[in-house]
Amino acid sequence: MNWPIIGTDHVEHALSHVIPRSGQKDNMMLKVTPLPAFNDNYIWLLQQPGSSRCWVVDPGQAEPVQRYLAQHELQLEGILLTHHHPDHIGGVKALASEGVTLVGCVHDVYRLPPLSQQVAEGSRFQVLGETVQVLEVPGHTLGHIAYLFADHQPPLLFCGDTLFSAGCGRLFEGTAEQMHTSLQRLCQLPGETQIYPAHEYTQANLRFAAQVEPDNDAMTARITQTEAQRNAQTPTLPVRLSEELTYNPFLRVSNPLIRQRLEQRAEMTLPEDSRAFAVLRAWKDEA
Repeated sequence: MNWPIIGTDHVEHALSHVIPRSGQKDNMMLKVTPLPAFNDNYIWLLQQPGSSRCWVVDPGQAEPVQRYLAQHELQLEGILLTHHHPDHIGGVKALASEGVTLVGCVHDVYRLPPLSQQVAEGSRFQVLGETVQVLEVPGHTLGHIAYLFADHQPPLLFCGDTLFSAGCGRLFEGTAEQMHTSLQRLCQLPGETQIYPAHEYTQANLRFAAQVEPDNDAMTARITQTEAQRNAQTPTLPVRLSEELTYNPFLRVSNPLIRQRLEQRAEMTLPEDSRAFAVLRAWKDEA
């Protein structure tokens, strides 16, 4: 069937973010909870405190979601999918009962579970009283999308495997130029935007980033913070975009010091940012 495109446990308790909506009372806050899955995935669960309604993002496994719903007497209202990889959609079949809205990219319908809402660049729809905007961010996969809660204060971005803290996703289908363009687009979002990637890769990413830019004080502070968080078995996410812009090398290939390092590694001049990005991504793949 063709559906319409929508138009223009320790960790769980350690990091449940209650985020106020602009101009709303406390009982209208959104709460975002990380549900760990597999070895390093996070399934993000969104809910309105005081309400049983909730949504989840990229449920690669059903069991963590089912357990949380039962423990907290919640009703799953919808599921947001960023892309088609099994560790992001594997739990959908068990979770998508009648009445659960399933949202995914129109370009990926042939490899996603049956969608009740097909979305594309510029699509807008409602989740828990918030307007969600769809951004197409190809690179990791060709049909990858991100979900932006732009009117929320602070804004929220659920970006799957496109942007990680101190890193970015591997290029399984897209080109380096596509991923660089996608990331630069995300860089234009408000600095206070909270970034919610789908994986806990921060420590490994920072180890690589420190090789690229060893004298970055912001990165040193982030490394110290991350070590403390992981020692306490708490997530390193979400993270503010403004922070990522100070130490994530994949967002900063135009920085003169980073560019010099990349040109030394490539043994050639790299006049275009996208070419510099390709060298950086290849370096990370080999690390």
